[in-house]
Amino acid sequence: MEYGSIEREIRIDARPEVVYEVISRPEHLREWWPDEAELEPVPGATGVITFGDTTSPEAKVVSLTVIEADPPRRFCFRWVYDEGEAATPTNSLLVTFDLIPSGAGTLLRFTETGFREKGWEAAVLEEQYRQHVTGWDHFLPRLVAYAERLVSAP
Repeated sequence: MEYGSIEREIRIDARPEVVYEVISRPEHLREWWPDEAELEPVPGATGVITFGDTTSPEAKVVSLTVIEADPPRRFCFRWVYDEGEAATPTNSLLVTFDLIPSGAGTLLRFTETGFREKGWEAAVLEEQYRQHVTGWDHFLPRLVAYAERLVSAP
């Protein structure tokens, strides 16, 4: 297996403008991905997302840096880099959401790259890649359901 990138194409019954908000705004991110999110969706902004109870030492806090914010077409960020470091192509993973209008909805092209560039040893690379595949396979359907719920709400 290559472990180079994770790619998904998903159809969402919501306009790109709605989907963009769902993937870039903290108040929407919390509804489908992390338990807590603090970030400004502007290029260069840094923030954190938290998985788990924020008052617990078990919570996993992950830094991220917004790379591109082009509403309603594209949102990219880097994450999985060491605290105190600036995100670069060699120390972080790049997540890209491309939004393509499709009828009354959106085709979401999701990619996560940078696994090989991190320089992890083979076992760590394989485990990290597998964890991210499992994670995105869990969270991306939640994104779809949440976006579609937003547009169908009265």
